[in-house]
Amino acid sequence: MQSTRLQKLLEFNANEPNDPFLKYALATEYIAINDFNSALIYFEDLILNHRDYVGTYYHLGKLYEKLGRKDEAIKTYQQGMQVARAARDNHAFSELQSVYNSAMGLDYEDD
Repeated sequence: MQSTRLQKLLEFNANEPNDPFLKYALATEYIAINDFNSALIYFEDLILNHRDYVGTYYHLGKLYEKLGRKDEAIKTYQQGMQVARAARDNHAFSELQSVYNSAMGLDYEDD
C-alpha cells in the first residue's frame, strides 16, 4: 500500500512533471519504503534532465552503493563534485568529497 505522502507527491508530479524537487522528493520517498527500483528511475531522470540539481548526486551514489554498484556510485560522486563546485555549493561539495573518499577507501585518519 502506498503512503499518503507518496500518493500526494505522485499527484503533484502529475501536474508538474518537470519539477526537479518533486522528482527528488519522490525518489527519497521510494527509498524510505525500500522501493529502490522506483527511486532509481527518478534519480536517474534527474541526472539526465536536471544535471544541476546538486542534491541528487549524494543520494543516488548512496543508493548505488546500497545496490552493490560501487563503480557507478564513485562516478556519481565525481560528477556531483563537479556540479557542486560549478554551483559554488561548498557544503554539498564537502559531503560528496567525503562519501567519494569513503567509497575509494581513502577515509582513514592520521595517527
